[in-house]
Amino acid sequence: MDRAVGLPRGQARFASVALAAFVVVTAAAGVVAWHKSQLLTGSPASGPFVDNPRVEADTYFRNLMGWRTALLIAALLQFSIWLANMRDVADVLWREGQRRRRAWLIFGWVVPVAQLVVPKMFINDLWAASRPQAQRRRGHPLLTAWWLSVLVAGTNTYRDAPKALKDAVTADEARHALRQIMFSDALDVCAAVLSIVVVWQLLRRLERATLPTPPEVLSQEGDFGAAPPGC
Repeated sequence: MDRAVGLPRGQARFASVALAAFVVVTAAAGVVAWHKSQLLTGSPASGPFVDNPRVEADTYFRNLMGWRTALLIAALLQFSIWLANMRDVADVLWREGQRRRRAWLIFGWVVPVAQLVVPKMFINDLWAASRPQAQRRRGHPLLTAWWLSVLVAGTNTYRDAPKALKDAVTADEARHALRQIMFSDALDVCAAVLSIVVVWQLLRRLERATLPTPPEVLSQEGDFGAAPPGC
C-alpha cells in the first residue's frame, strides 16, 4: 500500500531543506542586525569607505535580507507542494474526512479570514487520517502550537521594521528598528522550526497508517496522545 499511495518523502526533504535554509539565513540576519545596533552605540567609524565596519555590516545585512525573502518564498512553495501531495495520501486513507476541496490548498493561504483557519483545517484532517478509524481525532497541541506560531509570525506588528530602518534619521531610530527586526526574526525562526517538525511528524504518521499494522499496535507507536476535535 505504501507504494500505491506514494508517500512524498522527497518533497518532505525539499520542504525541510528550504525551511532549514530560511532558518539559518534569518538567524544570521538577526546576528548582523544585533552587530549593527552595537556599532551604532559607539563613536562614528572612521577610515576608508571600504573598511568602514558599519558599511560592511550594512552590506551583509542587506544581502542576508534579500536571501531571506527569496528563501521564504521557496519554503512556502515547497511546503504547499508537500501539503498537496500529502492530501493525495489522505484521500486514500480517509477521503470523506477531508473537509475542503483542493482549490483551497491555494486560496486558503490568500483569502482574508479563510487564511486564519483553512490551512490548519487541512493539517488537522491529515493528522486525523493518520489515526486508526476508531480513534480519529482532529487537532493536537503540536498542531495548535505550530499554527499559532505561524499566525503570530505572519501578523506581527514589526513587519514594517525594515522600512523604518531605511527611513531612520538618527542612531536611536535605527537601533529601535533593528530591535524590532531581531524580534520579528525570532518569531519567523520559531514558526519555521515547528513547520519542519510538523512535516516529518505527519509524514511518519501517514507512513505508519499505510502499513498493514493492527490498530492496537498503530495506536501505541509514536502517538503524541489524543486531543479533542478541532477546526
